[in-house]
Parts: sequence; C-alpha cells; structure tokens
Amino acid sequence: MPDRLIVATEALASGQLTRRDLRQRYTKVYRNVYAPHGAELTARDRAHAAWLWSGRRAVLVGHSAAALLGSRWIPPELPAEVAHSRRDTPRGIVMHSNDIRDDELCTVDGMVCTTDARTSYDLGRRLPLETAVIRIDALLNATGTPPSRVEDVAARYPGARGVRRLRRALDLVDTGAESPQETRLRLLLVEAGLPRPVTQIPVTNEWGRVVRRIDMGWPERMVGAEYDGEQHFTGPADYANDIMRLEFLANRGWTIVRVSARQLRYERAAIVARVQRALGHR
Repeated sequence: MPDRLIVATEALASGQLTRRDLRQRYTKVYRNVYAPHGAELTARDRAHAAWLWSGRRAVLVGHSAAALLGSRWIPPELPAEVAHSRRDTPRGIVMHSNDIRDDELCTVDGMVCTTDARTSYDLGRRLPLETAVIRIDALLNATGTPPSRVEDVAARYPGARGVRRLRRALDLVDTGAESPQETRLRLLLVEAGLPRPVTQIPVTNEWGRVVRRIDMGWPERMVGAEYDGEQHFTGPADYANDIMRLEFLANRGWTIVRVSARQLRYERAAIVARVQRALGHR
C-alpha cells in the first residue's frame, strides 16, 4: 500500500496522472498526499503519508514510529505523529516538540523515526497506563528489545513530563505478550494481587521437545491462563486441534483457565476468582 500513496504535485508534474485522474481515482489523505479511492490505510500507511506531507523531512514518532518499526495492533484511525518544525499540521497529524538525540533515531525504508527504545519511552509517558503497557508490549515483542533499553533512555531525561507514568508502565511490561488482549488479561490478574505470571511457557512432550506454549501462567503450580478471541477458531479443524491441545496439556499436568472476549470485558471479577481457585486447588 505505501507504494500507491502519491504526492499530487509530483505525479502531475511527471505526467503520471492528470488532474481528472486525481479527482476520479484518488482520495486526499493529507494536503498534497493521496491514496486510491477505497483504500484501507493502516497505521504504517498513515505514517508514510505524514512523512510525504512533510516533504520527506519529518521524524516519525509515537504510534507512527511504532508502526514503522513493525509493531502490530495499532489502530489505523489514530493520527500520525511527527516531530517537525512546521506548525501548520493538518487534521490527522499530531506534532510533538521533542528533545531527541541522534542515537535515538533510525531509518526504516528511507524514513527517519525514533528507535524502538525511544518510541517506547514516548508512548509510556503520553498514554494511559493500560494502553501504554499494551503498546510497549507489542513494540518490544516485535523488535526483541528488552525493557532495560527503554529504562536507559528514561535515565537521560530524569525530569521529563510523564516519566513517572512511564516507570509504572515499565514495571508491568512483558515482551512475551502476543496480543493486546493477552496484555489486558495479564494486567487484570496482576492488579488483582495475584503473583505475576510467566508468559509464553514452553511445554515439552515425553521426549523433551517443546511442542506447545501457554500464553501465561505459573509453572510451579502447573496453572495457565489463556485468552481465546474470536479469531481463535476459523473452522472445524481448529476446534479439533484445540481439543487435542487441551487434552495434551491436561495429560502433562496443566490446568488451563480460558478467558473469552466477553468475559474479559464484562466478567473480570469472575476471571480472577477462577484463577484464584485454580491456583489454590493446585
């Protein structure tokens, strides 16, 4: 999709498009930047469009940097975020005034953005706690960066606004989370006072080969907790595989507490009680 974004003045000057083509086939994303009619823009597309709008000079930060660095689960409707000297930002782009050091920048596909550690630092300072943990979990999971790298960035700016909020988020971050709902489930259990679970627990077969993983749990108690979203099952084969998986885990001595989207939204106390019972029983 990013290759189909066009800068209108460039496309018209080169003869690639006529003004009639532009009106009939393209929709404006930002001033002078267009996408084909009906195109569904991702967060990465919007980051690319904002960079083009800036004349290819802006530094992408925040959610835009995270999307460029490969983070998943970023809502496409969020505004693009840039650090730039221009003041006349259009609707759909948020500008940040940042003190960013040279070693906190990197280049991805020709676009300059903040590094994964610096991006996590910014997200953790600016977002509400749960959202911050979700975004940092996803970014560090995608890049393999340890939270200690984010702490190193924070140490450079001890008096920065929101740094206390960031430190609270970093205390809760776990790079093993593979979806926002897994993060939400983990935060629910931790905030309820349960021991912090281990994430992505490997389970071996009788020959010692890792054949399964559990989203999160307490290996010393042989209790796991897993989120099952709507995407978990796409057909009959998935149901059959899930039955076999649960039987395998049970045979290996595991008790699994499974949580649905509805339960995580409306039955949070009941989830905590179920996990408490499982841990108490074991």
